[in-house]
Amino acid sequence: MQDLGTLGGPDAAPFAHPNERGQVSGLSYVNSTPNPDTGIPTLDPFLWENGTMTDLGTLGGTLGFGQGVNNRGQVIGQSALAGNLTFHPFLWDRGVLTDLGTLGGDNASWINDAGQIVGTADLPGSQTHDAFLWEKGVMTDLGNLGQTSSAFAINSKGQVVGRSRLIDGTPHAFLWENGGPMIDLNAFIPPGSSLQQLTDALNVNDREIYGVGVPPGVAPQDVEALGHVFLLIPCGEGEEDCQNAALGTTAKQNNPVPVAKSVATSTQRRPTPSEFATAWRAQMAQRYHIPGLGASPRD
Repeated sequence: MQDLGTLGGPDAAPFAHPNERGQVSGLSYVNSTPNPDTGIPTLDPFLWENGTMTDLGTLGGTLGFGQGVNNRGQVIGQSALAGNLTFHPFLWDRGVLTDLGTLGGDNASWINDAGQIVGTADLPGSQTHDAFLWEKGVMTDLGNLGQTSSAFAINSKGQVVGRSRLIDGTPHAFLWENGGPMIDLNAFIPPGSSLQQLTDALNVNDREIYGVGVPPGVAPQDVEALGHVFLLIPCGEGEEDCQNAALGTTAKQNNPVPVAKSVATSTQRRPTPSEFATAWRAQMAQRYHIPGLGASPRD
């Protein structure tokens, strides 16, 4: 076990698993002095490699975190802009921190080795959000299956998986590829399956899709407590029943829309610095048991 250290403050935490080069991304306090607008010390994203923790900086604010790192050492994450009132996703690549822009307020979830980034984007002027794909400066809205969507992972083929809510609000796992349309993975549940609904597609390699769903009699909102893990495997040659089931599937989606890179802020209400800091303290304290991240006296 190796102590990765900090950026100068009392605590640090990883935010994703290491890549195949042993690089780790996460967040760390850079000092112990609380900022007046957040109530906590400055948190910066970091990249750790070969015993050295590098401060990746922020987009101008005092809150930022590294959320993932691919095998090329590119880091994605989220950072507050100056004033800590607006947050944008970023890409860090060989010392350069790039603001990915926004559809209204976004969160980056995954980056593949080709530098394609997926995540969730709040849509301007509303309370809804869609999955997005960012590539070479262009952010594309991947649409949804009826109401909202969130992208969780992308593989080397550019296939994207995640969760989308239907018009009635029920969550369904999805696959998006080759420009759409978005495929509802529930269409692939075979008759007699022990699962009645696939709610979240959490990861995808170049062949299988992994996620969680609920068995008959369990409500979708109880998936975290009572859900089951699933693995979707492509049909092989000669598997007639599997092929027939695949041919009978249907796909629904709002067409994906390319969006030019923008740094405009959302017109909808964003969390206040106090709310953002409180949420981070609670999440980090619970997930990593970090001392000093409990609710502050001002909360």
